[in-house]
Amino acid sequence: MLNRLMRDHKHIAILLKILNKKRAMLESGNSVNFNLVRDIVEYMQSYAEHSHHPLEDVIYDYCLQKYPSVPRLERLSREHQTLVESSAALMGTLNLILCDVVVAKEKLIDDLSGYVRSQEEHMQFEEREMFPVLAKQLTDKDWHEINELCLIKLVEDPLFSDNDNQLFDELKNYLAQSD
Repeated sequence: MLNRLMRDHKHIAILLKILNKKRAMLESGNSVNFNLVRDIVEYMQSYAEHSHHPLEDVIYDYCLQKYPSVPRLERLSREHQTLVESSAALMGTLNLILCDVVVAKEKLIDDLSGYVRSQEEHMQFEEREMFPVLAKQLTDKDWHEINELCLIKLVEDPLFSDNDNQLFDELKNYLAQSD
C-alpha cells in the first residue's frame, strides 16, 4: 500500500510539473490549453481527493490506534482539507475562464502557483515525515489488515492505469506525446 501511495506521488508530481509549465507560459504571455489544465485539476479532485488522501488517512489512523506512541501529525488531515479548498478555488477560476468570463491573468497565475506549491509541500511532508513512520512502525500483518480496511476506498487510477476508461483522454494523449 505504501508503494501505491509513492507511485501516486510520482504521478501527481508529473501533473504538477505540467501545471508549473503552464503557469510559466501564462507569465510569459503565451496562451495555454485551459481544458488541459482543468483536466489535471479535475483528476486531482476525483482521484487524489477521493482515493489517495482517504487511503493515507485510513493507514495513518490505523497506525495511531495500534501504536499510540507514533507521533501525531495533525498537519496531515488539515492539509488534506486545505488542498480540497485550494483545488475547488482553482477549478472555479478555470471554469469561469472556460465560460468566457474575464478573469485577471494574475489571479489565475496566483491560484496555480499556490495550488502547485501546496501540493508539492504536502507530498514532501508525507514523504519525509509520515511515510517513514509508517514503514518503520507497521508490520506485514498490519499492512494486511490495512489492505482489508482500504478495499472500500481503493479506486483504480483513471489516468495512470491501463484500462480503457475514456476519462481524461485529452490529458492521456498529452502525456503520451510529451514522453
